[in-house]
Amino acid sequence: MAVSPPQPGQFAPSGRARRAVLRVRRGWAAGIAAAALLVGAAPIASAHPDPGGDFPKVPVMTGYGGAVSSVDPDATRVGLEVLRRGGNAVDAAVATAAALGVTEPYSAGIGGGGYFVYYDAKSRTVRTIDGRETAPFRMTATSFIDPATGLPLPFDQGVNSGLSVGVPGTPATWEAALRRWGTLSLRQALDPAAALAARGFVVDATFQAQTAANQSRFDDIVPTRDLFLPGGQPPAVGSTFRNPDLARTYRDMGRYGVDWLYRGALGREVVQTVKAPPVAPDADRAFRPGLMETRDLAKYSVVDRNPTRADYRGVTVYGMAPSSSGGITVGEALNILETVDVGGMDAVTATHYYLEASRLAFADRNRYIGDPAFVGVPQRPLLNQGFAKERACLIDPAKASVSPVPPGDPSPPYQGCPAATGAGDAEPYEGQSTTHLVAADRWGNVVAYNLTIEQTGGSAITVPGRGFLLNNELTDFSFAPANPSVPDPNLPAPGKRPRSSMAPTIVLEDGKPLLAVGSPGGATIITTVLQTLVGRLDLGMTLPEALAAPRLSQRNGAATEVEPSVPAALRAALEARGHVLRENPEIGAATALEFLPRGRIQAVAEPTRRGGGSAAVVRPG
Repeated sequence: MAVSPPQPGQFAPSGRARRAVLRVRRGWAAGIAAAALLVGAAPIASAHPDPGGDFPKVPVMTGYGGAVSSVDPDATRVGLEVLRRGGNAVDAAVATAAALGVTEPYSAGIGGGGYFVYYDAKSRTVRTIDGRETAPFRMTATSFIDPATGLPLPFDQGVNSGLSVGVPGTPATWEAALRRWGTLSLRQALDPAAALAARGFVVDATFQAQTAANQSRFDDIVPTRDLFLPGGQPPAVGSTFRNPDLARTYRDMGRYGVDWLYRGALGREVVQTVKAPPVAPDADRAFRPGLMETRDLAKYSVVDRNPTRADYRGVTVYGMAPSSSGGITVGEALNILETVDVGGMDAVTATHYYLEASRLAFADRNRYIGDPAFVGVPQRPLLNQGFAKERACLIDPAKASVSPVPPGDPSPPYQGCPAATGAGDAEPYEGQSTTHLVAADRWGNVVAYNLTIEQTGGSAITVPGRGFLLNNELTDFSFAPANPSVPDPNLPAPGKRPRSSMAPTIVLEDGKPLLAVGSPGGATIITTVLQTLVGRLDLGMTLPEALAAPRLSQRNGAATEVEPSVPAALRAALEARGHVLRENPEIGAATALEFLPRGRIQAVAEPTRRGGGSAAVVRPG
């Protein structure tokens, strides 16, 4: 096959810096990569074929002209077609996200929110949109306290209620991204997803299993039961799932614009659903009414934020600033790891340092990060190299710390190695259901986009006749202060955005894009992105190897979560250093891309996690 020449605007990192990044290092790569699944050797047979045409589901593809990677082949196909027809990365990202609202409705959709990170090739700048949901203006710091007991509500009662529903930010994010940087109208971007919803997609094992896991919740809400439990049961694997209500909703939103939600009839329907959830007469649980009013929708707006920045071994890592904790926490952990030569360590020591850096960064995240409109987030001090050195000196190379470790004091002056004082906060719970996509175009623009409705299945409340689930994002707030002795930055408040762990990340080298990566997984998003970056930048792994490597996640919790494929010898050695390990069957489901030499792009998705993802390029080669 003839190899196409590099396209205008596509960039390859400099030879000097690339040799530094690509050099093969012994250590963790030997212990982790050896256990990783082989990626990209052959296409993976599609478990989720496209009724509209044959589209191969592969986890790795390399070529020219642009790329898309998502967890789902139908969504990836939609984004790729946008690129093929001349759209840019922003157009493709929005179209892909809308398609994920069809095929991944338990993880994303217009009833949720997210974070959009964009590299603009013309200006060589990274820009971000905070499209996180907001709390209604009737919400207070005690809204999740049961007045009958004076105690926080049981978590499941918070999730399964109108009380958990935040003002959606996803439609406003799409509109803002397209208006500022895209070339398509909102209607044009939504049309492919509307067609997919009307035509339907083939149910795979992941969709069926997620439906079954939520069956008792879904059965309690009439429109949710009617849509997702046809005949009272989860749809069968191999059947075609159609959502004509969502198709009409997308078409109407394209016709009327997002004000239809924020100031119009759809918004009134959402508010009515939140305030009086359509509970089935035979429901097993009560759904508390929510606090949302139409004025909350009318006052919603996305926020333009400067990205976080961490310089790491010759590259620059850009991430999402608060209200997300992802960018700061990933950046702080990288700064801690930069104080040592991770790539020169043996496998056990390198893994130990990765876990300890994450533990310390999460201690600071839990203490200091919240919505910056409500709390003073010390973003620059938390990402200061002097503070990172203070934190790094607390790592004992031979012994794991005992969680929860206390947070540090990020304010200068930095003293070298201060003693840790105070008490740490217990790890807060955060829902696991999110989706992430990446897109790049022939001009070198790049998008990393995380969007979510929080739990798998969100609040379980479907807006009648509209075909989409509402989020339960407000359960990301602290129900009560995590530590009564210090201010909690993440308590609910009117109009406040709950803290998130979403970490869409773009890495530049010499001002040009090198990598884009992100993942679902609640708080494990941060560790998934961190481990992928360390594997790729420090340990000589290819991007597919770094993405497929067995994962470990330490978030200042009592135990470190490990996937079953983590080698037994590594587990035993970590336990000998004091790490308490707890198995987690699956951590994250990342998507990523890399700009390679000679103008090529490599799109990467999971080979097996979440049923395997879908990576594609415009012209393979």
